[in-house]
Amino acid sequence: MFAFIAGLIERTGYAGVALLMLLENLFPPLPSELIMPLAGFVAADGRLSLAGVIAAGTAGSVAGALPWYYVGHRVGLERLRQWAARHGRWLTLDPAQVDHVHDWFERHCGKAVLVGRLVPAVRTLISVPAGLFGMSLRRFLIYTTFGSLAWTSALAFAGHALRDEYAAVGHWLDPVTNVVVGAIVLTYLYRVATWRPVASEQH
Repeated sequence: MFAFIAGLIERTGYAGVALLMLLENLFPPLPSELIMPLAGFVAADGRLSLAGVIAAGTAGSVAGALPWYYVGHRVGLERLRQWAARHGRWLTLDPAQVDHVHDWFERHCGKAVLVGRLVPAVRTLISVPAGLFGMSLRRFLIYTTFGSLAWTSALAFAGHALRDEYAAVGHWLDPVTNVVVGAIVLTYLYRVATWRPVASEQH
């Protein structure tokens, strides 16, 4: 994986950084925690500019978030309600809870997308509810761009500062990513095991 990332950036420069960050959103095992620090290191070595790799990484990240937004948009709120009525336990939501989540997301969608783009393992997932719950494409792009810019900048600056030790950024963030993924999985399993429809809870 490392050789592939390094080779692509070496051969294609900014286009490679953008492509890798796009693919990172579609293929999570390709980690931005390695891509952007490596791009920052290349910039520190003088082969690319730091502003350029940040701009390329941000553009690729935003482009990679769009397919997931459109997946959510295509499913839509009404279809999600239907799925919740039929498969509520596995979604851990019934139609009334879908509406509750929708109301919450309408109030906090901007902050949710902005912060979500800064959280490992959540960065890609946050695009789906944005589409599902009808966040406008314009607002989605604004908040996704700012969140992606902050994320790619932090990683690129870290790689630029650490130079030959840029790979340490990934080592620092790996435990955080594992904790977030573990928390998501455990929360889901707990909700499946304890799930009851709202209507049942009211009786």
